[in-house]
Amino acid sequence: MLSEKIVLSPEEIYEKEFKVDARGYRPQEVDNFLDLIIKDYSEFIKLIRGYERELQSMSDENSKLKQQIRKLQTELEAQESSSNFSSNINNVDLLRRISQLEKIVYSKMSNN
Repeated sequence: MLSEKIVLSPEEIYEKEFKVDARGYRPQEVDNFLDLIIKDYSEFIKLIRGYERELQSMSDENSKLKQQIRKLQTELEAQESSSNFSSNINNVDLLRRISQLEKIVYSKMSNN
């Protein structure tokens, strides 16, 4: 994509030689070459601006995704802590019930 739109490389610009006539370089040849350079620079500017917009868009999306991750982690931690609390309550209830049943069973056994 990049190579299709960019006509000149830095080496081509550096190595470009203009023919000299009696009065110096041919103005039309220099103008044509400068037109190519201007076209390339314009294309570079468009590409850079496009990449900057894309980078900004991806940075914004990345920030949103990080916020979602933080929110989900917080929700998960809250669910885990409430789950642990519920299981602790359930364990305490079970131990109380077992204790009550043991009392009932042992009291019946001692009465017999």
